[in-house]
Amino acid sequence: MAQQASLKKSGEGDGLRLELSGRLVTATLMPLVAEFDRLPARGRATLDLTRLEALDTAGAWLIERTEARFAAAGAKLEIVGAKPALAKLMARVGKAGKPQALPPPERYSPLVFVAKVGAATISVFQQAGDLIAFFGAIVTTIVRVVLRPSRMRFTSLVSHIEQVGLNALPIVGLLTLLIGVVLAYQGVDQLRAYGGEIFTVNLVGISVLREMGILLTAIMVAGRSGSAFTAQIGTMQVNEEVDAMRTLALDPIEALVLPRIFALIIAVPLLTVFADFMGILGGGAMTCLLIDLSPAQFLRQLNNAVTVKTFFVGLIKAPVFAFLIGMVGCFEGLRVKGSAESVGRLTTQSVVEAIFLVIVFDALFSILFSYLGI
Repeated sequence: MAQQASLKKSGEGDGLRLELSGRLVTATLMPLVAEFDRLPARGRATLDLTRLEALDTAGAWLIERTEARFAAAGAKLEIVGAKPALAKLMARVGKAGKPQALPPPERYSPLVFVAKVGAATISVFQQAGDLIAFFGAIVTTIVRVVLRPSRMRFTSLVSHIEQVGLNALPIVGLLTLLIGVVLAYQGVDQLRAYGGEIFTVNLVGISVLREMGILLTAIMVAGRSGSAFTAQIGTMQVNEEVDAMRTLALDPIEALVLPRIFALIIAVPLLTVFADFMGILGGGAMTCLLIDLSPAQFLRQLNNAVTVKTFFVGLIKAPVFAFLIGMVGCFEGLRVKGSAESVGRLTTQSVVEAIFLVIVFDALFSILFSYLGI
């Protein structure tokens, strides 16, 4: 049974002295509550905790409550003799018991809006600079690994190829198949007015091979694998595993980033070829169904509409998009700090940034190919 706490009183008025001894914990607290409440809150009193052996949050709350009652009456209860650990506990209980100040209401005005836009612009430029610096660190590490191939983690590379490539085949195939169906349906519907339904084959072939196959694949990989990279590395940051790697003289870029980026560079072109095939398959099936075209006629028209160059125009974008997705996913993962909330926020941010960069670079490729006449 817990040792009872006791409160001894001596003196009166400004000379009131209280001595608390024993164990002031939940099991021994109740007999003292009424005794503390009867203390006269006048003048100045002293509470000596030198002989107090143990204290929990309930006991600290009782002392804090009594001190607050004295203060509300204009009196002073001075606490002396507390051991460091007990004093720390009372300070924490006292801080927790005080109401938190509400933040001032946010003011909405044109000036506040301009300030927010300015802060967001500065943040974007700072992050762009950090991303460029991260790109430089990746290139430096790639050169180091190329000069010493034994530093490459091939087991991790193969594992990531399976995750980002092989496991993504069902969703990428289904999505591009359906997009091919939609393209064919809309193409036939629009070209029928001009008697040019047969040119739906050209529309499906060129759209899928040049743009839709690689673009949809990149967006799916960014949402599926880029977010996974951020979440995985971000969780390692929260658990201080990345710091532990640095302590062991392991380079996180070499151990965590390069296998993921190389896996994407290998897997995304293969996924693009598969997406092209599934997109043309879906578009071809719908075209043959809508305009009574045989598969042989469809393939003959497709052969007249597209060339090997058309296929490579889409495929050449794949390694670039793969590098961008991997770089952004790992960059945001290494920026995670402190909490699971940070992991979720930066995972979402990495997907948005990766898709944005993919579309920007796709537009740049289109301008370049147009300029070169490809």
